[in-house]
Amino acid sequence: MINMKVVLVTGLSGSGKSVAIRALEDSHFYCVDNLPPSFIPQVIQRLSSEGITQIAIAADARTGRDIVDVPQIVQALKADGTDVRILFLDADDETLITRYSESRRRHPMSARLGEQATVQECVDAEREALEPLRNIASCIDTSALQPNVLRRWVLETVEEESAKLTLVFETFGFKKGLPSDADLVFDVRCLSNPYYDKSLRPLTGKDVEVQRYIQADNRSDPLISDIETYLRNWLPSYLNEQRSYVTVAIGCTGGQHRSVYVAETLAKRFTSEPLPQIESVLLRHRSLG
Repeated sequence: MINMKVVLVTGLSGSGKSVAIRALEDSHFYCVDNLPPSFIPQVIQRLSSEGITQIAIAADARTGRDIVDVPQIVQALKADGTDVRILFLDADDETLITRYSESRRRHPMSARLGEQATVQECVDAEREALEPLRNIASCIDTSALQPNVLRRWVLETVEEESAKLTLVFETFGFKKGLPSDADLVFDVRCLSNPYYDKSLRPLTGKDVEVQRYIQADNRSDPLISDIETYLRNWLPSYLNEQRSYVTVAIGCTGGQHRSVYVAETLAKRFTSEPLPQIESVLLRHRSLG
């Protein structure tokens, strides 16, 4: 088999899988939607024989109960040397229910649960069925994400090498809730808030004026250093779980100033002095769009 990159796109119905597939298709991936898991190895082998090097396959609860076989299928493909990565799209229940209400479409799980099942019951059943996949995937919480942001995050994620650990720093605002794709969460609301300075309010943690304001708080550097020390001590342990991605969420009130500064600083430190297990570092700012 030629050198090939395979992206398995899965996740909750209504979480944006169609947006992800279109983004990958625009990036020259050969895309297959709603493929039964048992056919994944044969399709990859056939497309490989035709010289195709990038394949994206969408597989989710629509394919039925054999979705539980996907982890074993992926493990077998990796054992044969195929570069396979799983991209799991998620969203909070309120977002999923709202999207289905607006689209007026039937939830695919209703075919299994019965026509009388509520959307909430369908979401709960699908979330339970897909949990084994979520545990081995790179997750993106699409709640409140604009399609253009999701497309960019999808492409950034699949472009990373999968042989080692990819470290993702993701910022968010507590007033909008915790992102469901976070593996570790750090709260930096204890730092002085630039929001209360009217001249800094429209700026972000990427701006020099905001950075200087936060740096003037003598708690900022010890806090960042403590987070860095924790990550350097414990990130290697995640490799023992055969994970490819770890998402570290940094939160402040609005996700605009303090969390952005802290995440940008940590990303620079882990880029300039990387751990041997880390292949790459990504930055995602949920509230900056």
